[in-house]
Amino acid sequence: MEFVSELWTIIQYFILGLVQGVTEPIPISSSGHLIIFRELFGIEASGLSFEIFVNFASLLAVFIIYWNDIIRLIKNGIIYLIKQDPEAKSDFQFIIYLIVATIPVGIIGLLFGDAIGEALSGTNVVGVTLLITAAAVWMIRNLRGRKNDRDLTLKDALIVGLAQAVAVTPGISRSGSTIVASMLVGMRQETALRFSFLLYIPVSLGTTIIEVPKLVSSPEFQSMLIPNIIAFITAFIATYFALKWFMNIMAKGNLKYFSYYCVVVGLLVIFFL
Repeated sequence: MEFVSELWTIIQYFILGLVQGVTEPIPISSSGHLIIFRELFGIEASGLSFEIFVNFASLLAVFIIYWNDIIRLIKNGIIYLIKQDPEAKSDFQFIIYLIVATIPVGIIGLLFGDAIGEALSGTNVVGVTLLITAAAVWMIRNLRGRKNDRDLTLKDALIVGLAQAVAVTPGISRSGSTIVASMLVGMRQETALRFSFLLYIPVSLGTTIIEVPKLVSSPEFQSMLIPNIIAFITAFIATYFALKWFMNIMAKGNLKYFSYYCVVVGLLVIFFL
């Protein structure tokens, strides 16, 4: 019986890692889905420790996919600072916009992140916020912006940053909120996607640096080491392929299907969980 119990725990954490990986890049809320599946599995969790741990796996996958963009931005940012090379100016400005857009969620996350996570982690709240995500994604289903990287402004960055801050609420998709805001200010789909996921990196990295060392040294984590590692690896692999898939979805403009999905899941959660 003990073996069966341990095997079931591993299966549960594999599924949680898969849920994190698949839902992180697409606009259906990874945090909301983790809450739903933990409720289904009866897994107790305090705070956001597990979410932060598997979110780190998703971060590594995003790093790999956008590695060339990251290196280009760093290289050209340094060149512009040293040589004031006009060819590197747009990449330097892009970095500034990412920093500006990170500030709102940084402030809210540090001051209220844990409190929001604890207070709004109920399934009923997630059901409602999934409906809000559905409405937001529906708003941009047919938008085709014209702004590319060179056309962005500080105002655009601040609006997207404020939208990301709203996604501290479980059930509000981070990728969804930032992509919605990016497209509402006129960004092209490719630019909106790149800005959204490059913006994901500093936020997730900062949270990881602060929280993960404390998590992995905790007795609770050590006692569940194998399930947590399985969840981590699964989330990493799933995020990589889900993001690649979502890039194709964005190019084809089929975002309305994510809105339908969030409506269905949101209603099911409200009425049955």
